[in-house]
Amino acid sequence: QVQLVESGGGLVQPGGSLRLSCAASGNIFSVNAMGWYRQTPGKERALVAAVTVGATTGYADSVKGRFTISRDNNKNAVYLQMHRLEPEDTAIYYCNTARGTLGGIYYGSALETWGQGTQVTVSS
Repeated sequence: QVQLVESGGGLVQPGGSLRLSCAASGNIFSVNAMGWYRQTPGKERALVAAVTVGATTGYADSVKGRFTISRDNNKNAVYLQMHRLEPEDTAIYYCNTARGTLGGIYYGSALETWGQGTQVTVSS
């Protein structure tokens, strides 16, 4: 069974930056688009960034131009570099295979079991 472990969250001031990392125990990276999701209380988990096996990326409008997703298939890892963070970015961030629509492109990977996520809090 694949295990996903997210890290790198924390408390940051508005305008600051964070880099999230995700490591997977199984070899799912070579065949799946990967994604970062976020969830706030009372709302559904939403895909905010995705990267295909060929490293093509897609982003939600709310993070486009501020977040960058990348992957390292050799390390079974996916990253989310976040700049110019806003209070609205406060959420628990999760990685998983990409499933959802970004920029008109549908990512249809089957989801793995969710990890614990990593909390990102943007506050002064």
